Amino acid sequence: MRDFEVPGRSPVYAPRGMVATSNPLAALTAIEVLRSGGNAVDAAIATAAVLCVVEPNNIGIGGDVFILYAPADAKGVIAYNGSGYAPARATPHWFLERGLTAIPVDSAHAVTVPGAIDAWTRLHADYGTKDMEALLRPAIDLAEEGYPVSDTTHFYWTHSKARLARDPSAARIFLPDGEVPRRGRLHRQPELAGTLRLIARQGRSAFYEGPVARDIVRYLQSQGGVHSLEDFAEYRGSYVEPIQTTYRSHDVFECPPNGQGIAALIMLNILSGFDLAKLEPLGAQRLHLEIEAARLAYRDRDSVVCDPAYQPAPVDFMLSADYAAGLRACIDPQRAMQDVPPCDLPRHPDTTYLTIVDRDRNAISLIGSLFHSFGSALVAPESGVVLQNRGFGFTTDPDHPNAIGPRKRPMHTIIPAMVCKDGRPAMSFGVVGGRYQPWGHAHVLTNILDFGLDVQQALDLARVYHEDGLVHVERGIPDEVALDLASYGHRVIRRSDVGNGDEGPIGGGHMVKIDWESGVLIGGSDPRTDGCALGY
Repeated sequence: MRDFEVPGRSPVYAPRGMVATSNPLAALTAIEVLRSGGNAVDAAIATAAVLCVVEPNNIGIGGDVFILYAPADAKGVIAYNGSGYAPARATPHWFLERGLTAIPVDSAHAVTVPGAIDAWTRLHADYGTKDMEALLRPAIDLAEEGYPVSDTTHFYWTHSKARLARDPSAARIFLPDGEVPRRGRLHRQPELAGTLRLIARQGRSAFYEGPVARDIVRYLQSQGGVHSLEDFAEYRGSYVEPIQTTYRSHDVFECPPNGQGIAALIMLNILSGFDLAKLEPLGAQRLHLEIEAARLAYRDRDSVVCDPAYQPAPVDFMLSADYAAGLRACIDPQRAMQDVPPCDLPRHPDTTYLTIVDRDRNAISLIGSLFHSFGSALVAPESGVVLQNRGFGFTTDPDHPNAIGPRKRPMHTIIPAMVCKDGRPAMSFGVVGGRYQPWGHAHVLTNILDFGLDVQQALDLARVYHEDGLVHVERGIPDEVALDLASYGHRVIRRSDVGNGDEGPIGGGHMVKIDWESGVLIGGSDPRTDGCALGY
């Protein structure tokens, strides 16, 4: 139980339905859909649509989604890959011939075909119960009538001002009067409202074959892109087989590559061999083991994770007990690895998350993203669609597994998670934050299963993250722990001292836990976002 004399929040309890996400307007939308008879899929679509309006820096219909869904009437977890692909004309040689050794982050070349609308409409057709127009109505109203700009959205919006100013459509919509809307000010997106209304009436064809596709393709071509109407019309997401491991008697599910969820499972497999429960949750020894496990898991992710249609990763081998034992043997519990050993596997950045459990205990874990804040910072002028920059995740090295290619999906950072126990969903959760996400999954889950924290405490607990040879620590990490980490050989830096525009908190997560014995749902929402858990 938390200390009620210091700031904080308690878990949220409810018997019938629960949502946890990053904006209260989106959370309320989910509850309204559930209370009106909709199921978890209905509520997730409506909530995601609202988030696309009120968090335009994080998520949009011009971005991608990944989904894990655990239906109450079936044992098992369903996964959907809603990530988009590169244009048919995109090859490494096309870029190299033009002197481009990397995909420019704020360019049409970084824009992949968006997968979000395909995923929404496919899940709705297969599992939804309510009319799509009704589900999109809350988002349409907010886009048309205005929504107040929240604090964290304003923070990242401000850091994106210069990028938005370079694109006339982006500047017109997101920099009214040349400035970022102030916190609490109503902001409107009438073009997006019209696009959502069209999708509500005509379905996916309005986006991928109709006027929206024509607007996007025409605009990208004017910016030098090689996209075609055929790239959009022929795009389809797909149901995929989730990957899993077992940690402390719980089955943990992730989406398979091209997502990075396998890194979370590798981390858990490594950490399963340490008795974490004997350590302090915020002690240097626990954090050191977490850092070293992450360095090894991320090495493997960067070496092999790509579109499996081009080069499948050896998933079974990577998730085997023997492989985890070998990685674990690389870790010195008292000293940081000076260099991560080379990967010997065979070769074959901004996000929004929501989770909902309904009255029947259908559970959905959905994550969507534009990648960087406001994606490519390019906005289709007539449709108001903010276009993602997932293609920045490709390399132009033709020999790399993640090299850009025709109709190829890049290695993806966004990953939802689902945890089952005894064949039933136990926890639906996700942690946003670009590359941090697998680490966040392992951190939050071990907080609960090893240290006995409740869902809110698990999300609240301070975080660390290793990148570019530095261990970034949040202000919640005590000074003495940071010094202890340095004594292990880690180069430690306070997150607030980064000073490059990325000095915000590390990630942001949300969770709904199902207590089958009591029949109660327990929700938690990360204080690093503006959101909440809400139930009824």
